[in-house]
Amino acid sequence: MLRLLNIEFQKLRYNKAAKVISITYFILITFIALIASIEFNFAGVKFRIADQGIFNFPYIWHFNSYIAAWAKLFLAIVIVSMMANEYSHRTLKQNLIDGLSKKEFIGSKFLTAIVFSLISTIFLFFVSLILGLSFSDYNEFSIIFSDMEYIIAYFVKLVGFFSFCMFLGIFVKRSAFALGFLFIWWIIENITYALLKFKLFKGTDIAESIVQFFPLESMNNLIGEPFSRLNFIQSAANQLGESFQKDYAVHWYELLIVAVWTVIFVYLSHLLLKKRDL
Repeated sequence: MLRLLNIEFQKLRYNKAAKVISITYFILITFIALIASIEFNFAGVKFRIADQGIFNFPYIWHFNSYIAAWAKLFLAIVIVSMMANEYSHRTLKQNLIDGLSKKEFIGSKFLTAIVFSLISTIFLFFVSLILGLSFSDYNEFSIIFSDMEYIIAYFVKLVGFFSFCMFLGIFVKRSAFALGFLFIWWIIENITYALLKFKLFKGTDIAESIVQFFPLESMNNLIGEPFSRLNFIQSAANQLGESFQKDYAVHWYELLIVAVWTVIFVYLSHLLLKKRDL
């Protein structure tokens, strides 16, 4: 395992673009802290976003996981380009000639995706912990470390998404086309959902029950939007006679769906590589 990781990180070591994109990704996560300093002037009343409870424990785990997940595209570029470079630089063929099996090759890429996901998750955990300890109104130990399932969901979401990107990188061979295919797949899922929701199963929840098994949608479902949980949003809705009846929990079956897709993408990557003439 360490040998496979060492091979991949030796390749990344000399990839300046991968370094820049990775650093940018972690900087963007750190920028969540800048939200704390934003001050608004609404109808003559000044208020800071940090004072509205977004950095309160345990809500911060949900909020930061949701926001940080949007930046995963930066690391997706690294994963996709990592695969594309194997073809363009012919390092894949050289690795196989040097004795690396195709199974080990896919394993090295998947391990790299896991390491990226793990480092990102640990980094997010400490950024959130520091922000929470600085701004949260609740600092009891039991409250601080509740709702940690959002951090787990964030890790599972990244691993699943990077596995999909790894498969696309092998399938398409070109990073730009692979990312384009990713965008097209996202459009296909949304069009399919619209057809199911407003044409075939209008007025029912059957469409939601079906699309939750789609790869990108299943990853998206792991961490729902956190904004409607905020007290001032809830209060404003109540004053308007509205109410939010949403399920914000991370469910085991949602984690399982993404885990199954992860296994499928890794298997398809290996199958494609095994059958392809290099």
